[in-house]
Amino acid sequence: MNKFPCIATDIIIEYQDGIVLIERKYPPFGLAIPGGHAEYGLTLEENAIKESLEETGLEVRIKNPEHPLCVFSSPIRDPRCHMISVTYIATGYGTLKAGDDAKEARVYSLHELKSIKNSLVFDHKRIIEEYLKYKEAQ
Repeated sequence: MNKFPCIATDIIIEYQDGIVLIERKYPPFGLAIPGGHAEYGLTLEENAIKESLEETGLEVRIKNPEHPLCVFSSPIRDPRCHMISVTYIATGYGTLKAGDDAKEARVYSLHELKSIKNSLVFDHKRIIEEYLKYKEAQ
């Protein structure tokens, strides 16, 4: 057991008329925002960009790298370990294609997001709620 929290980056990718979610290939199974463990030697922004490409095939431009959408740090947010998540919003470019730990990747409209929030793993429901508040404020 690690004595210190791990750090992950999650990335909300705005693409076409919605955002990209992945179906996880490995436990815990379910829908998720693309993302993954922060890698040594990468900034959190670089890590988010890397994870996006690996899991969705999309190049991204982070909208405001200095100000992530949210940071969640509950010790129970991830059943695998105490994981701190930093979430960014980005615009996606290219062709969407699941890869790496994603079994499937697809675009969900803002309307669909409201009805699938309970199918999300970890605390990604809270992240989606923060994103929807952000969109309403625009």
